[in-house]
Amino acid sequence: MDCRKEKSMKLPLTYDNYIFDLYGTLVDIHTDESDTAIWEKLAMFYGYYGALYEAKELKERYETLVKSSEAELKKKIEKSDADAQFAISYAHEASPEIHIEDVFEKLYEEKGVNPTKELSVHTGQFFRVMSTEYIKLYPGTKEMLKELKKAGKNVYLLSNAQRIFTAYEMRRLDIFDLFDDVFISSDYNTKKPDIRFYKELINKHDIDVSKSLFIGNDSTTDIKGAKECRMDAFYVKSNISPKDDMAHDADYIIDNFTNW
Repeated sequence: MDCRKEKSMKLPLTYDNYIFDLYGTLVDIHTDESDTAIWEKLAMFYGYYGALYEAKELKERYETLVKSSEAELKKKIEKSDADAQFAISYAHEASPEIHIEDVFEKLYEEKGVNPTKELSVHTGQFFRVMSTEYIKLYPGTKEMLKELKKAGKNVYLLSNAQRIFTAYEMRRLDIFDLFDDVFISSDYNTKKPDIRFYKELINKHDIDVSKSLFIGNDSTTDIKGAKECRMDAFYVKSNISPKDDMAHDADYIIDNFTNW
């Protein structure tokens, strides 16, 4: 493999399909769920609807429910695989993605409150907004996506994320409609690097992987999965990329990525 490594580089226009990761690739974001003040405000919000929590209790129950829900979902994924050999091969790769709104719903139910689905979603979104320190596009993102569309390319998103957060954030950033299709992991109960998530996109749009380029900022979740699907991979080392992530398997690499 002839890997091109540069500090700045435009995407090659030799592919038919361009599949993007979102956070750390197109969107610069920083969230912090550790701030005690956030949990105090969330506990107050729950109290508005009769679910009385102390901040510490709420944080602990949230974290416990997330972990237990992921463990239960992973068991279901592995058990439901029709192809036993596939299950054996990929059980260790299984990356469950729960519906986070279900966790917020259970937090109400544990206090004897029966919330509407809308309230559970809005509670999750309230939490996301409070825990988000900033969210913005990397400079040049819109222009780059529009350039690909102008060139007649198919542009897709494949993101490890929660729909109740991400779809709204993409619309707020005015990029949702720049994609031919958007794949968010919470819709499919699995996430990158599990190739089952990649195959949801590949199968739906009859993607020719030899004519496709995956663009991401994490060698484990983005580049590894793309290469297992036999796609070329374009790695951007952004401020959100894992520390010391070298992405040796990528076909293209941008060091010190700051803009498109």
